[in-house]
Amino acid sequence: MDTELRRFLLYLEVERGASPYTLRNYGAEIGEFIAFAQTRGVHTWAQTDIALIRSWLASLHRQGYEAASVARRLYELRSCYRFLQRRGVVADNPAAHVHVPSVPRRLPDYLTVEQVFELLEAPDPEEPLGMRDRAILELFYSGGLRRGEVLNLKVQDVDLAARQLRVWGKGDKQRIALIGRPAAQALQRYLEVGRPQLLAANPEAVSRPPAALLLNRLGRPIASARTLNHILDQYARQVGLPPSVTPHTLRHSFATHLLEGGADLRVVQELLGHESLQTTTLYTQVTLNHLRNVVANAHPYGNHT
Repeated sequence: MDTELRRFLLYLEVERGASPYTLRNYGAEIGEFIAFAQTRGVHTWAQTDIALIRSWLASLHRQGYEAASVARRLYELRSCYRFLQRRGVVADNPAAHVHVPSVPRRLPDYLTVEQVFELLEAPDPEEPLGMRDRAILELFYSGGLRRGEVLNLKVQDVDLAARQLRVWGKGDKQRIALIGRPAAQALQRYLEVGRPQLLAANPEAVSRPPAALLLNRLGRPIASARTLNHILDQYARQVGLPPSVTPHTLRHSFATHLLEGGADLRVVQELLGHESLQTTTLYTQVTLNHLRNVVANAHPYGNHT
């Protein structure tokens, strides 16, 4: 079973362009199912059945896993079975016949416009790292980019004249992201002033400057997405925002503020790189909640509606 799992992960990496994070999660969580199956004397995928999968999911519930975690593991297992079915390892996909646990839809957290502006102003505009960090925050908010998309940007992906970015999203799919004038100005200052100063700390960069847009203090590409989390966390604490603020919070804020400003839902879908419009409609619930709060606080009968 482990051999087939490794082949499935290789397929995800090579043919689907899955990220290291996705590969790690799929490997670990499908591996949990394999370990569970083996404790019950099942050692091949062909021996697995619906009853075994239901038993595994029930054990996860008993261990206190949330419905979303259980549902995610079932989706991953279904995907693995589809791969095995196409290759003739199994005749059927038993996971497709197992009911997915009901998962309550969580509204994404987002910041107010005032909170975002305060956050964007936090980096020191005179220091090269401050210029870089302002550019990073602008990419998350003004471009609505995912963490991995920001990390993978190259200098050649930035078109300041058109105020647009060439972004490689999930599944290695390319799209064009648009940025506002303040974000373009922040990127221009970083590229013309901050980045050259960071490059000066790297002797190797004199002859072969790295293609990566974002550099660390040693003039080398930022290698870890955790670094971006740390940068955002540093400034969020500095301006008194809650520790729950993440790069995705800024992406949520980008989408929510666009819709509150009257943007068309399909435009927001395109800018976010969502394949399904249903994913984007989650943000309309956020804006409706905002409208309800405005009415409740501002209308004479607001508290009675």
